[in-house]
Amino acid sequence: MLLSIVVLLVLLAGAFFWYVSDYYRAEDIAVNVLAQDDGITVQDNLTILSPSSPTDTAMIFYPGAKVEAIAYLPLLDQIRQTGVTCILVDMPFHMAIFDVNAAQDVIAQFPEFEHWYIAGHSMGGAMASLFAADHPDEVDGLILLGAYLYGDYPTADTLTIYGSLNQSVEDKLDYTENVVEIAGGNHAQFGNYGAQKGDPPATISAAEQQAQTVSAI
Repeated sequence: MLLSIVVLLVLLAGAFFWYVSDYYRAEDIAVNVLAQDDGITVQDNLTILSPSSPTDTAMIFYPGAKVEAIAYLPLLDQIRQTGVTCILVDMPFHMAIFDVNAAQDVIAQFPEFEHWYIAGHSMGGAMASLFAADHPDEVDGLILLGAYLYGDYPTADTLTIYGSLNQSVEDKLDYTENVVEIAGGNHAQFGNYGAQKGDPPATISAAEQQAQTVSAI
């Protein structure tokens, strides 16, 4: 009996590690952003993008499930140019569900910032939403990309952005406040990691989808 349990656990562990090892890799355009030595630093599991003239505001970003975190650097690089420090969290096994409260440690590490926003894409957005709902006094607002509110957080303090071809998100939206639909956008193009299974091809470029996202933010 004991041997059977051990064998089952080994098989389950093997299946899990096989599953999480198959993830979407960042495209070259994202890797090239990381190669810059101007205002981008890596500290443990965090990639910090600092603007040339920092403000007292920072944004924490949770990546989508099974997506290499640095795939979001082209988007975050544009946001930091508006004066907002962006802190990208590299999640365990590339899945934010394994560290929902990562933002709490980030906030504690950077006391110089007075205003915090938390953002995320897809599952990362859902987990960011959960964190905001559980810690409303620690964040000034929530930004969801290709995701919808998950938890009890006010829509007045939430910005939801999704591509018009991302029907699964549109079907789940039961609120209209602060919602931005990007015509021709899809689910994957908030990051730069290529086509995603089940995601319709966008009719606009990733650069255009991200530019509209930055403008909305």
